[in-house]
Amino acid sequence: MRGPEVPGGPDPRAGSEVLGQAARLASSGLLLQVLFRLITFGLNAFTLRFLSKEILGIVNVRLTLLYSTVTFLAREAFRRACLSGSTNRNWSQTINLLWLTVPLGLFWSLFLGRVWSQILEVPDPNVVPNYGVGVAAFGLSAVIELLGEPFWVLAQTHMLVRLKVIAESLSVILRCVFIAVLVVCLPHWGLYIFSLAQLLYTTVLVLCYAIHFMKLMNSQELTKKSLPISRMTDLLPHITSNRTFVNWKEAKLTWSFFKQSFLKQILTEGERYVMTFWNVLDFGDQGVYDVVNNLGSLVARLVFQPIEESFYIFFAKVLERGKSVKLQKQEDIAMAAAVLESLLKLVLLIGLTITVFGYSYSQLALDIYGGSLLSTGSGPVLLRSYCLYVLLLAVNGVTECFTFASMSKEEVDRHNFLMLVLSFTFLLSSYFLTKWQGSVGFIFANCFNMGIRITQSTHYIYRYYRESPHRPLAGLLPSPFLLVVYVLSGVITGISEVFLCCERGWLTRLLHIIVGALCLGATLVTVFFTETKLVSFVRTQFLPKYTQKKT
Repeated sequence: MRGPEVPGGPDPRAGSEVLGQAARLASSGLLLQVLFRLITFGLNAFTLRFLSKEILGIVNVRLTLLYSTVTFLAREAFRRACLSGSTNRNWSQTINLLWLTVPLGLFWSLFLGRVWSQILEVPDPNVVPNYGVGVAAFGLSAVIELLGEPFWVLAQTHMLVRLKVIAESLSVILRCVFIAVLVVCLPHWGLYIFSLAQLLYTTVLVLCYAIHFMKLMNSQELTKKSLPISRMTDLLPHITSNRTFVNWKEAKLTWSFFKQSFLKQILTEGERYVMTFWNVLDFGDQGVYDVVNNLGSLVARLVFQPIEESFYIFFAKVLERGKSVKLQKQEDIAMAAAVLESLLKLVLLIGLTITVFGYSYSQLALDIYGGSLLSTGSGPVLLRSYCLYVLLLAVNGVTECFTFASMSKEEVDRHNFLMLVLSFTFLLSSYFLTKWQGSVGFIFANCFNMGIRITQSTHYIYRYYRESPHRPLAGLLPSPFLLVVYVLSGVITGISEVFLCCERGWLTRLLHIIVGALCLGATLVTVFFTETKLVSFVRTQFLPKYTQKKT
């Protein structure tokens, strides 16, 4: 039987407990992802030596865009709606709502698959054969992944800290190993390799979740974790006791988020849509751009994404949507403000570090990762520009995390209109900047887009806390002395690159790395002594094992 079906209400857990769980989720996700990403980093670097730029462009841009578009449109709105509010809700209705992602995903897969195979430019079969098989496989893999949505939402809302990271990382590693073996042993298979690898990835991902919950059903952990299910059949669609299939409040919120998610997908993957539909770059240039883009966004996926996902849950549980700060618990408002300020300072300093040091080490990183395929031509310029974009990406992730967790339905709808205008502006700027500057124009357009989004979300945060004594946006103001250290580090590493890198042999490269390590060490020491509030937050929330303080 299903667990108790309690109407939504205030979460009985203290805000500090939710904060501690969110921090553990983010820190555990960070450490595990670093380990697994190092493995996949090496496998991908090895695989790059055996692939052409054209097949990289088809797989990493065209087919991956199909997969990400289907999954995003089918589930993003459901995830945001179902993660909002209390864990004490009618979970039968929530699970029923989540199962609607499967038919929706099937619709998008069939519709977009037809567009990808019959309307868009098809690659030369002599260069990249079996394109149709790739379209079908990537569309099917999206539908398979949607079968795991009830598991994913339950895991997130009940803070099953390591499940998500282990499931996703194991799936990625198996896919990378599969590709690495086949590109060496059966290189003539071409897109068959990547099609089978994608199906393997989503199948293993769903199985990891299913097996974990099956084990929970037969263990004592079920009671400890207060899961609202007692057997696996509770995760199937089910008519509830009051004969309603879904919670209509959640359904309406889902519709609001769906309109928003459609626009957010355009903003998130905008450059790939421009590449795919307007053909501003050939498949080879698309391949190089995507590899550099993935390398540049590595920190965003490793660090920023776990923080955003985990603290979105924290803010959504602690704050009440649509209510003024005066009408909410003041201790929760104060806690949310303090956490937001610390998160903003944390991601800002990480972003500044990447921007400053990334400029002088982009060419060396690309040469180590992909050889001359990446380190010559436009690759270094792309990665240097991307380092600036990462700074904006970091700040936007946290500000929008808070914004979307605290907005009312009406505010979400108003925000959707602004996103619509921004979407068209972004697509036009991407097209014209790329025509003018080549592939680096995509990054400039992304920076412009991200700057506008940061302005919108910071304005919302300012208005949200205007009637309170709290000023969380102070987290965007680092210590002046720390800024001086960043400037000096940038100048020193820039001079080091000119004289020591990257065509003078491995000894000078090693000296260049040592110079960067010394400058980075000086920067971190400065952070430790000038940003004591942030250091305390990181120690108590992300590193609880190494401190005696308790949240």
